[in-house]
Amino acid sequence: MRLVRWTPDDLVRRLDDVVAVYGEAMGYRTDLLEARRGYIATHVRRPGFRAVASLTSEGHLAGFGYGYLGASGQWWHDQVHRALDAPTSKHWLTHCFEVVELHVRPPAQGHGLGAGLLRALLGMAEGDTVLLSTPEADEQTSRAWRLYRRFGFVDVLRDFHFPGDERPFGVLGRDLPLEPPAS
Repeated sequence: MRLVRWTPDDLVRRLDDVVAVYGEAMGYRTDLLEARRGYIATHVRRPGFRAVASLTSEGHLAGFGYGYLGASGQWWHDQVHRALDAPTSKHWLTHCFEVVELHVRPPAQGHGLGAGLLRALLGMAEGDTVLLSTPEADEQTSRAWRLYRRFGFVDVLRDFHFPGDERPFGVLGRDLPLEPPAS
């Protein structure tokens, strides 16, 4: 596998692959994926946009991640802001990098790709804090939850329901910068 930094144009060029990996990893219906395609394409223009991808030797997309600086007026930011009290919101949402998507194809999971993508993405991130949301799951068996905990993410909101998704989500955060890996 090869880890590469993606420009906004790189992500848009590979949008079909990105949506396919996203759908596989999240288990979303096809109609929902088509709606997400438009959102993803507009995200590349957000301030602080950063993206990474993991490619096979044949150039196939095995995983990707991206994020940007959160701001008032952005859907996800505003949903989380409304759910937090003022001091918590001020700490987490002021100059915050949001990990919008981080996904690895299920057959490629369990080999360190997610950790490599997350480390690279957070290493490029602007901001004082980073937030992400992930479906609620058993933290002992969920690869995503174990990954986020290993990277020092803490609970910001639990059992949170975003409009349009029946599943509860956890919103997790950590301060930046990410410490370099131990040698």
